[in-house]
Amino acid sequence: MQKAIRALLLSTALLVAGAGAARAETPDVVVSIKPIHSLVAAIMQGVGEPSLIVEGAASPHTYSLKPSNATALQNADVVFWVGHGLEAFLEKPLESLGGKATVVELDHAPGLEKLPFREGGPFEAHTHEGEGHDHAHEGEEGHAHDHEKEGHDHGKEAHAHGEEAHNHDHGKEAEGHDHAHGEEAAHEGHEHGEFDMHLWLSPQNARAIAAEAAKVLAEKDPANAEIYKKNLAGLEAKLDALDKEVAETVAPVKDKPFIVFHDAYQYFEHHYGMHAAGSITVSPETLPGAERLTQIRDKVKTLGATCVFAEPQFEPKLVNVVIEGTPAKSGVLDPEAATLEPGPDLYFTLMKSIATSLRDCLGQAS
Repeated sequence: MQKAIRALLLSTALLVAGAGAARAETPDVVVSIKPIHSLVAAIMQGVGEPSLIVEGAASPHTYSLKPSNATALQNADVVFWVGHGLEAFLEKPLESLGGKATVVELDHAPGLEKLPFREGGPFEAHTHEGEGHDHAHEGEEGHAHDHEKEGHDHGKEAHAHGEEAHNHDHGKEAEGHDHAHGEEAAHEGHEHGEFDMHLWLSPQNARAIAAEAAKVLAEKDPANAEIYKKNLAGLEAKLDALDKEVAETVAPVKDKPFIVFHDAYQYFEHHYGMHAAGSITVSPETLPGAERLTQIRDKVKTLGATCVFAEPQFEPKLVNVVIEGTPAKSGVLDPEAATLEPGPDLYFTLMKSIATSLRDCLGQAS
């Protein structure tokens, strides 16, 4: 009897030890922001759960790294982030990891569609301190926005869009420059490759991000490669269904102009054929002055913008100032999922929420 008990205890101990070893082999994954975390979590279902850095209502534009975040990064096997142009607070911490973790900069994922920044006129030009010129921008459909200062057209020579510009400026970052705040920070942010970093707001890009995550995880954790592959296939099918649903939701209002708090929705607009008429500020950490708000209010009137959208993390009173004296309505868009609970379903809730908010507010207009 005692031999049987000892044998049972030994086998139980071996099972526990084996389970612990299996858990230890699962990669420790850290993800920067909620929308990307959602896609990675979907790929990892049945294997483990990734950690999230920017939690709650925080924004990557204004985030400061916490000690718990630093610990998570130090322990990580894989880190997924969008890239230098979005989560600037991660640059130095990731450099200090010393190669222990596989750091995946998702703005390099194969198959991504990258769109250049919209600057000038209704999207607020960047100005260097001491200079007064605005950068003009031509719309996606080939029509020029009526800029306040048309004389300073912003050509390709001044803005080298694409990978060459990204690699050049990425090299500058390796030298360790600090990110300033305010207008200077907003300008420097656009120098990181010169394209819009809100890449996830297109289901096409979400597929590319998910595929890259599945590839990296399978290479890091070959024992679970089949699970990652199966999860990717399921996620792609869900993204196809989401794409169709969102397109149907916004179809009735796709031709109506609107103003956004900051220019974060270009990928959504481009994919679904919508067009923002302008933004209140170029970057949410750079609050606009009274003159800028007056300009945007004039744009709401002249462009016939029917809705002006705030964001949950930032000052909603600015939207009230902009729509004062106009027939425009106000709404809320949440491009970074500040109000949503993290998890594999968050991405789908996020995209549907943006579509519904656009439809509901724009649909009120005659």
